[in-house]
This record gives sequence, C-alpha cells and structure tokens, in this order.
Amino acid sequence: MNVEETYDIIIVGAGHAGCEAALAAARLGFETIMFTVSMDSVAMMPCNPNIGGSSKGHLVREIDALGGEMGKNIDKTYIQSKMLNVSKGPAVHSLRAQADKGEYTKQMRMTLQAEPHLTLRQAEVSELIYEITDEDNSSSDSAKRFPSNLSEETEDYFEEAKKVAKVTGVKTFSGAVYHAKAVVLCTGVYLKAMCIYGDTITYTGPNGLMSADHLSDSMTEAGIPLRRFKTGTPPRLDKNSIDFSKMSEQKGDEHIQPFSFTNKEEDIAREQISCWLTYTGEDTHEIIRENIDRSPLYSGVITGTGPRYCPSIEDKIMKFPDKNRHQLFVEPEGEFTTEMYLDGMSSSMPEDVQYRMVHSVPGLENAKIVRPAYAIEYDCISATDLKPSLEFKNVKGLFSAGQINGSSGYEEAGAQGLMAGINAARLLQGKEPIVLSRSDGYIGVLIDDLVTKETKEPYRMMTSRAEYRLLLRQDNADLRLTDIGHEIGLIDDKRYEEFCQKREIILSEIERLKNTMIGAGKNIQEFMKEHNSSPVHTAVSLADIIRRPEFSYESIAPIDSDRPELLITKEIIEQINISIKYEGYIDRQNRQVQHFLKMEEKKIPADIDYSQVKNLRIEARQKLELIRPESIGQASRISGVSPADVNMIMLYLRL
Repeated sequence: MNVEETYDIIIVGAGHAGCEAALAAARLGFETIMFTVSMDSVAMMPCNPNIGGSSKGHLVREIDALGGEMGKNIDKTYIQSKMLNVSKGPAVHSLRAQADKGEYTKQMRMTLQAEPHLTLRQAEVSELIYEITDEDNSSSDSAKRFPSNLSEETEDYFEEAKKVAKVTGVKTFSGAVYHAKAVVLCTGVYLKAMCIYGDTITYTGPNGLMSADHLSDSMTEAGIPLRRFKTGTPPRLDKNSIDFSKMSEQKGDEHIQPFSFTNKEEDIAREQISCWLTYTGEDTHEIIRENIDRSPLYSGVITGTGPRYCPSIEDKIMKFPDKNRHQLFVEPEGEFTTEMYLDGMSSSMPEDVQYRMVHSVPGLENAKIVRPAYAIEYDCISATDLKPSLEFKNVKGLFSAGQINGSSGYEEAGAQGLMAGINAARLLQGKEPIVLSRSDGYIGVLIDDLVTKETKEPYRMMTSRAEYRLLLRQDNADLRLTDIGHEIGLIDDKRYEEFCQKREIILSEIERLKNTMIGAGKNIQEFMKEHNSSPVHTAVSLADIIRRPEFSYESIAPIDSDRPELLITKEIIEQINISIKYEGYIDRQNRQVQHFLKMEEKKIPADIDYSQVKNLRIEARQKLELIRPESIGQASRISGVSPADVNMIMLYLRL
C-alpha cells in the first residue's frame, strides 16, 4: 500500500530554479507540489552567497519584472550591495548583493510555505511516469503506461508507431506515486552527484546533502541522453583567524539600488558589512605547481567538464603562468556566522594542500578552514533536446530548468525556472508558451543560447552574449517585460497600474523636453558658461542641452521652469537621461531588432523533412535535424549552419 496523490504540476528540486518554477505555477492557480531531497536545500547557496553581478543582475531584475521572487528575496536579506561597472556605459551596469546565506534560504522558504496552492515535500524522486500516446495526443484510449525498463521490442514499437511520450507523474524512492499533467525538472547538481577534493570522494550533493541517485536512470531509459558537468567551490574560513589589516576593505554603495521594482531605497536600507580584497602570490602558485599531480582535475579522477569562466585556482595557475597574482575576495556568509567565503580560490586540491595554499595568502597566514573546497560532478542534459519553451521535444509535459540544462549560477537557474513554471502552467491553460526573444531580454538570450547552441561546458551569462545590450539594460527591465508579466498573470493590477503611470511620466517628460525650446538670451549664456559648455547661438530644445556630456536632467533644472517636480523619482530621471543621451544609438539598435524580428517571424514547420531540402551541407542537415529550429532566425544561429544553408531552407519553404 503506497501513497498516491494527484496534483496539476510537479516541481522536482527546490533550488533557485525550483523555487521560481513552483511559485509561478502556484500563483497562476495550479495545485503544485515541489520535491526536494532535503528541506535544508531550499534556495540554498552552496557556492558564493551573492545574487547579481555582471549580466546576472540583469537576469534578476528581469525575473522581478515578470513577477518572480528572487529580486524581492535578496532585497530582504542582503548584507552588502554594490552597482558594478559604473565607470562604463549604462548597458553594462549590473547590481550585485552579498546575501546572508541562512536568511536568504529562510525567507524564500517562508514565501513558499505561505503560497496557498503550493505543497513542499521532502523525498527523492526516482522515476518519471509516462504514457505513450498518438503524436497529436488526441487518442487517450490508446494510451498505455511507458515501462520503467525499456525492452528492444518496446523501443521498436515506439519508433514504428511514431508515438510520443507524455509525462503523467513521478514516483519517489519510497514507492509513492504522484500524478500530474506537467513535471518540471530543476535538479541542479544533485543527479548522481559526487564531491571530490584530493583522494576524498563522497557521493553526496553540495554541503554533504543527499544526492539524487536514481532519476538519471529513469531519464536515460526514456531516451533523454545525459552528460557529466563539474563545478566547484572554495574553502570557507573562520573570521576570527583572519588578519584583515593586511587586506583592502571593500565597502558597499552609499545609496542602495533595490533589485525589485516594487521596493525603494528607503524600504530596504540597512547597515552593510564589508568584504575584503587580498591576492595570491608566487608562494601560492609554487605550492599548486608542486602538487598539481594530486589535483583530481589533472590526475583524471574528475571527468566532468568545468566552467570556462569560473575556473579553479589550479586551472588559473597552470593556464596563465604569466600572472604573478590573482584576486581573492574574503566575503561574509552571513550576519550571524563567522564563516567567510574565499572568492577566487575554488579548488579540488587535497586538504593538506588547501591549508598550505590558504596560509600563503596575506592576511590568511593563520586562517582556519571551516569547510574545505571541493569540486562536484553531476549529470545534466543537453538543452538542445528542449524547445524554446523549455519543454522536452520528445516528452510532452516534461520541462527542464536550471543547472540540469547545462547552465551555471543561481540567476541563470532562477530565470529558467520562472519560464519553465510559466510555460508548464500555460500548457495546462491551453495557451501558447511564453518565449522571450533575444531582443526582449537577457532571459531570451540565455534560453536561446542553451536550446540552439551546443553548450559543451557550464553556460554563464555575460553582457557580451547580448547583441542588443544597449536596449536590454538592467535599469529598464520593467519597461521591457512588465506588460508580459501582467498578461501572464504574475503582475497584479495594482503593481501594473503603478508601472503604467511611471511609463507615462517618462514618455511625456521626454516629449516635453524635446518640445521645450530655449533661446540664446543672456541668462542662458551665463548658465552655459557656468557649466563650461559652449554658447547657444540659436533656439534649442532642453533635450538638446541634456545631450551635451556636461549636462543631465538634474543639472538643467534652473532653466526648466515647467518641470513637474512632484512626479519625478530617481528611477524616472535615470530613464530620461539615458533615453535622451543615447537616443541615436538606441534608434540604431531598434532598427537592427526590426530586421532580427522579421527573421524570427519566418516559421519553420515542425514536420519539415530536411532530407528534401536541396543543396544543404551534410553538417547543416545533421544539426538542423538535431535541434529542429522553430524559425529561420533560430536556424541561422545554429553552429554549423551557414547563410547559404539558411537561404536553401527559405527557398524550399518559399519564404
């Protein structure tokens, strides 16, 4: 006698992807259950306890603009906040906040538990349950249970009958069965996880939590190929054993920019905790070189592919021998713990070598290691097996989000989880999925890269990946995406009304500045001289004055007598300045986007037979069959598909 329950949507995993997916599904009115191998792993930060950073801050603000939770949660729990890249243009400004690790988890768990349509359950999901149905899923009478162990005979039947699998639920390791119409996999790094440092190997998830050792086999049996990726984390140190006098103090910003558009600075301002900067030296590098044969990365113990843009310290030393030092940031893990995170020293070296490495760093000569650094290997999928909606191509109703898709980072995971949760709900609503394009946001770039390009290593979001980054700034995420969030149903009417008012003020104020002319009178000339600006020789608009580098919306206030001061906030001022100063560049990118969208609108039929398309190169034909792009635009972004191949497809489809 086993437990048997029915829900609308099942979420497997409670990391950052799982939390966003579960909240989205439940808030859209569907009875949702979220499984986790441990309730202690809900929204856990096993690596650096920070949210945001270069390009990642964009993702968090987009999550918030669509109605997600990550931005609100970090606003509640940050201990230091800083805007990065402020010396550069607004396209690359990115917000980053150090979190109180324990409080972040606690607050997110409280939010999840307060959601009326959401159930949390600690259990290991060990098996996916399927039916085999007609390809259009119209004949439920002919459906039958997809067996947990496929025989050759069943495989032949599956192929010959041209059936497709449809997920109908999951089974846990205890034997309990949970039925649902959609399942979202958000397993993170837990699938057959293996933690490694030196010769020490534990078959656990991060921080010693239980790994998920059975679901991989069920996925493989269902025809979902898996691969091994690897990530890592640095040692944690005892604050009381660190000499901060040998380091440079890194303080947070004086004025706080919230992640969530629902918050203002005065709502979340609090006393901040400093981080500290130190460096490796030649002694550190020599210790690593002497012991490199003991590194699992170089001895062959670790077989998974690691992230290019977040390498271990041993990788840095061996691959960049010309560098005589590397930055290390000593960052607090929380307000009520003495654990400090040694950002920049991710490693899988043996424990004794880690001690020597740490003690060779200025300020850490007597540091005590609370938790050793380790690498973690895990199973993940190739996201090219997914549609842009994050639904599996060959398993209807099964979605996947987060690090299981081959990405890295809390923010990338949260963004995918939100979209997978939304699209699982929309599948049940009978609506078209929400697919953000590359011109809509960084979330669109992230997902398009994952499902279109063959990512051979953990994917990290970067501003350089977004070709329209001047339009996709972190400051205007609400202007780009709140309409979509409201249409989905995750942005309530009150918030949407306030947003519309903000947008109207921005547009009307920009229009007023463009139409308000000033002459070349004496008072204007004196004003120009005071600001070391060239004289005005004829009538110009206030917008023309703002375009000058030495002026801004704030600084021209003395010559702007009709300004509606009471309605103008800092966020509105920022939008006015950027829109006016970068107008020419923004217009140019908008024209590029229009060309891009024309290619995205040219749809490719799902049943196209690429063998019938003449003059396609063999590589292009193979890649197109594998990825099955939904549009000409997506086809053009597939590695190995040339412009000539794209033209052949368009000729074949008469586009």
